[in-house]
Amino acid sequence: MKLKEDLNPMLLLLFHLMVWIYTFITFLPSYLLSWVSSPEGDSYGSEAERAKRAKARSVLGRPEGPYRAVSAMKRLVTSLHPGMDTLDKMFEYAATRFPRRDCLGTREVISEEDERQSNGKVFKKVVLGEYRWISYEEVLTAAAQLGSGLASLGQRPKTNIAIFCETRAEWIIAAQACFMYNFPLVTLYSTLGGPAIAHGLNETQVTHIITSRELLETRLKAILLEVPRLQHIIVVDSTPTSWPSYARSISVHNMAAVQKLGAKPENAAHEHNRPLPSDIAVIMYTSGSTGIPKGVVISHSNIIAGITGMAERIPNLCEEDTYIGYLPLAHVLELSAELVCVSHGCRIGYSSPQTLADQSTKIKKGSKGDTSVLQPTLMAAVPEIMDRIYKNVMTKVEEMNCIQRTLFILAYNYKLEQLTKGYSTPLCDKLVFRKVRSLLGGRTRVLLSGGAPLSAATQRFMNVCFCCPVGQGYGLTETCGAGTISELWDYSTGRVGGPLVCCEIKLKDWVEGGYRSTDKPHPRGEILVGGPNVTQGYYKCEAKNQEDFFVDENGQRWFCTGDIGEFHQDGCLKIIDRKKDLVKLQAGEYVSLGKVEAVLKNCSLVDNICAYANSDETYVIGFVVPNQKQLLALAEQYSIRGPLEELCNSKAMEELALKVLTEAALTAQLERFEIPRKIRLSPDPWTPETGLVTDAFKLKRKELKKRYQDDIERMYGGK
Repeated sequence: MKLKEDLNPMLLLLFHLMVWIYTFITFLPSYLLSWVSSPEGDSYGSEAERAKRAKARSVLGRPEGPYRAVSAMKRLVTSLHPGMDTLDKMFEYAATRFPRRDCLGTREVISEEDERQSNGKVFKKVVLGEYRWISYEEVLTAAAQLGSGLASLGQRPKTNIAIFCETRAEWIIAAQACFMYNFPLVTLYSTLGGPAIAHGLNETQVTHIITSRELLETRLKAILLEVPRLQHIIVVDSTPTSWPSYARSISVHNMAAVQKLGAKPENAAHEHNRPLPSDIAVIMYTSGSTGIPKGVVISHSNIIAGITGMAERIPNLCEEDTYIGYLPLAHVLELSAELVCVSHGCRIGYSSPQTLADQSTKIKKGSKGDTSVLQPTLMAAVPEIMDRIYKNVMTKVEEMNCIQRTLFILAYNYKLEQLTKGYSTPLCDKLVFRKVRSLLGGRTRVLLSGGAPLSAATQRFMNVCFCCPVGQGYGLTETCGAGTISELWDYSTGRVGGPLVCCEIKLKDWVEGGYRSTDKPHPRGEILVGGPNVTQGYYKCEAKNQEDFFVDENGQRWFCTGDIGEFHQDGCLKIIDRKKDLVKLQAGEYVSLGKVEAVLKNCSLVDNICAYANSDETYVIGFVVPNQKQLLALAEQYSIRGPLEELCNSKAMEELALKVLTEAALTAQLERFEIPRKIRLSPDPWTPETGLVTDAFKLKRKELKKRYQDDIERMYGGK
């Protein structure tokens, strides 16, 4: 994974001489300090030694497992603290321990303005101020008042209530209110289309929904007639305070007004039914990557077990940490991450993908993005966001002058070598990588990656340039997001770590795909996750529950993930395939579409790609969103000119881009039959708003197939 060195020999010699002198000067003091601080020897050993230790073992000694974390061989862990078995108790515990500490923070909007671009498009730009914080005590009071107010509006315990809202402080306050009053919370992605929203609301028979002013106006209003049971809409925004009449005399309330209602003595005095660990906390609708969204039924005990497992993998997690929340809270990764933080007294500052960094699309030039102001120590990200950061920084490296680029490449390769040995590089961090690290605020100590596989190149880049470990995890909505997380001192790539202390994992043979637990050198098969974090199943979908979930002879629930994995000797899991992504070509070869996409997304020309194969055909094709800068440079190289849309529709550019992709695929050692033989270039990016990817940027294959149906026929029919 080293960057290519094409350097002046004298510069190379000078650099290595400086590094040697620095290493010599710093080695002895650091060695003596570490020896003095631990005279009997470090109980953990160096990072390199810890990384080599077994993370999990097979309980029965069989290659198929089940595998458990070494520290949970005797029994799986179900809660952070004894008796803290529901989410309302968890938050009350945190509010008692950290009453006056900052809990939730939001930036004040100083000004908004429209900015016209050179292409005629208008973008809204904002200038934001400092974060304004509310304490743990204040959040608890706000949640209690909201829960009381909702009860006064007719919301009953164990009766579903929906939240359809962007990631913001009010989302968590509303969630805590529902947990406290035992209202099962139905979560819906803010980017879902009208039919999917109506399906979720009707299936769960909600009468009350919590939303934002913008989503009410742009998405919810259009489908109100299709949701006959809906009676009350609670808007989290403070303005306006009065609303026009809506279909069927639906009542619209501001959240502040509902809290005021709940604070009245006659309402606040009412006893409320507290939830049991087995009660439903959340019905989380999936993003619909494989069709109509399904509601996953999650109990309080499921979430408590899941966040217990996750928290164990984050060293020194405490109230001094700051987390930045910007991923959708309707996604299990973000909700779990924020609940982990809340349970340990961390503060959470809210952001959005459009305001995250100084260069983000909604931040006015010259003003600061959220990471610069908040300076978080903890952050979760999906690989799509990390891939973008990686490609943007590497493009800037290519544009550096010779000396700057030389210094960056030498420092990068030197640090990479030191990391594999378990050593830090404070000089390189300070002199070379400080500016890159400042993109995320400069204080990040842990990056958590989930939602999809992270490429080795991007993971290495984040390790080196952001000067912090990347914990790559594996989990699903059906397992509360909990499955595995790699240990932070394990710098190997392509693996997702060992099982968390809350669950165990076993492999089931998939003969059709050629994966068996007897395979050498590593046992392989479909990944099955079992433990207290495995959810109750899909809402009103018994046939699917019978197919995907089962209970073993010991009464433990298991989920069949459909993902294919292999266990390494140290107990780490590697995801190698997905049953639904495997296509058999006409000649009998099996192609893993996910594998092809993961390889080609590392190509600098590719911003996004969807591989497609038809079993009646002999080859793979692909739809590609090209990197605009790289495509224009490629066109310039061959004297082809025109706007982006024209270039993407050019047959000549398709062929040139295909040649670049083929070279990248061969370099990565893809088989010939796995390499797309024809491609379609798309000028428009795939965003959740287009409906072609989920909020976690997973491909929606059915929607993409529908969008590019004419191109599929052309590429296979030769039209």
